Amino acid sequence: MELMIHSSSFLLPNIPAGEEAYALVLLNQRLPQFTPLLWQHARVRVCADGGANRVYDEMPLLFPHEDAAIVRHRFKPDVIKGDMDSIRSEVLSFYSELGTDVVDESDDQDTTDLHKCIAYINGAMPNVDKSSFCILVTGALGGRFDHEAGNLNVLHRFSTTRITLLSDECLIYLLPKTHRHEIHVNSSAEGPHCGLIPMGMPSGRTTTTGLQWDLNEAEMKFGGLVSTSNIVKAEKVTVESDADLLWTISIKKF
Repeated sequence: MELMIHSSSFLLPNIPAGEEAYALVLLNQRLPQFTPLLWQHARVRVCADGGANRVYDEMPLLFPHEDAAIVRHRFKPDVIKGDMDSIRSEVLSFYSELGTDVVDESDDQDTTDLHKCIAYINGAMPNVDKSSFCILVTGALGGRFDHEAGNLNVLHRFSTTRITLLSDECLIYLLPKTHRHEIHVNSSAEGPHCGLIPMGMPSGRTTTTGLQWDLNEAEMKFGGLVSTSNIVKAEKVTVESDADLLWTISIKKF
């Protein structure tokens, strides 16, 4: 089984050379405090509908000693995409006049705004090396639970795309059953609390190393064992399972 290596180096102030290959999607929930750090190194920045309101309203709050207008011009999204039912008209006009591409998909009510943004990025960057390229998503956690569930579903629908959901408190990404996984933990920025969640189907066998409570050929399912409130004990965690799992780890306060 092929090895897949994971790292959250995007949380570090100085990203190691060659590890800045990611796109940034911003959804309509509160921006994490480290959003400007993610923005700085992203290859493309896509606001999902009302996510543009968040950038317009909240980015100036992260730079309280700067003029709000200057901050808004500096943090201009490359694309705004979605069904356009949440973005305010003045925000849409502001970014349109700055040259942001606006893609209205209000005719598609069968997919979420995050789904639309992931599909757009995959189509716009067809030649990128998917083994190292990642899509980071802010605003995917918190707020209404049905929205959160829809965002988790996107991880499964795009299981061959590396997608990380982010909040101030934690991050989440999918560990496909098709690979063995090696997670490099940046202890200065994340941990120690973590979890492994079987979402799509039960896991008959999951084995880990590097955790306080490692699993050894363990069965996991809702209604049975789920590895929550575990603790990272090493700089490298390994996971192998016969089912897709969600990996989550806490993020330290910036």
